[in-house]
Amino acid sequence: MRRFLLVAVICGAASVAQAADMPDLPFLRGSFTDGLTSARVNWQGYYIGGQASYGSTTSKVAPGANSDLQSTFIPPNNVSYNWQPLPSGHSNTTGFGAFAGYNSQWEDVVLGLEANYIHDGIRSVSNSVGVVYNPDLSLQSLTHSNAVVKLSDFGSLRVRGGYVMGCFLPYAFAGTGLGSQTVDRTVSAFPDPVRPATTAASKTKLVYGYSAGVGVDVMLVGGLFVRAEYEYRRVTSDIETNINTVRAGIGYKF
Repeated sequence: MRRFLLVAVICGAASVAQAADMPDLPFLRGSFTDGLTSARVNWQGYYIGGQASYGSTTSKVAPGANSDLQSTFIPPNNVSYNWQPLPSGHSNTTGFGAFAGYNSQWEDVVLGLEANYIHDGIRSVSNSVGVVYNPDLSLQSLTHSNAVVKLSDFGSLRVRGGYVMGCFLPYAFAGTGLGSQTVDRTVSAFPDPVRPATTAASKTKLVYGYSAGVGVDVMLVGGLFVRAEYEYRRVTSDIETNINTVRAGIGYKF
């Protein structure tokens, strides 16, 4: 945040300094100096950049997601297993990626189309434990159920709209995209079942989702700019995942 405040001060100071250097002549007052201090940044054209992110994730794991695995566990005589439902999975994650797009500008209004990629390494974990005690309070059985939802990559196509404010370009966006999701599931029980049971399963699939958010690009010098952004992303599949991230990036407009 301090970096962006510093950029704002530099932008303002540069405009004031340029105006202060002009001679105090009557014919230079008015439209000329007004134009000098209100000159807008040109955001029109293609741009590319890189980004890093940090966020929180919630994956809505179904309570009975492991029921197929649990049904293969046959307890020994006089023993019962107490399988507990799975809760939602949560995680915090960092990521990195890239973006590229094109802006069209009409005076202070900027509209654009952007391709955005992020490698998250999301790993939401859901666990449940079930315990059964004997009448004398000794342990009769112990069960464990687990599901791990991984989202490794997500690419989206965004529509952006922004408004030029000096060297700042605040914007909002919405988009849709595709990603890769892997769900790893495991179950275990003590004492061991009376016959071999299925203890693990894994599935990887292509999932789709949408994203929306707000951000600001700040032009530094030439075509070099920095970016701060918030994004909400919802991935819809067998297990719905909601992701909230903040991002920082740097790019170049050609």
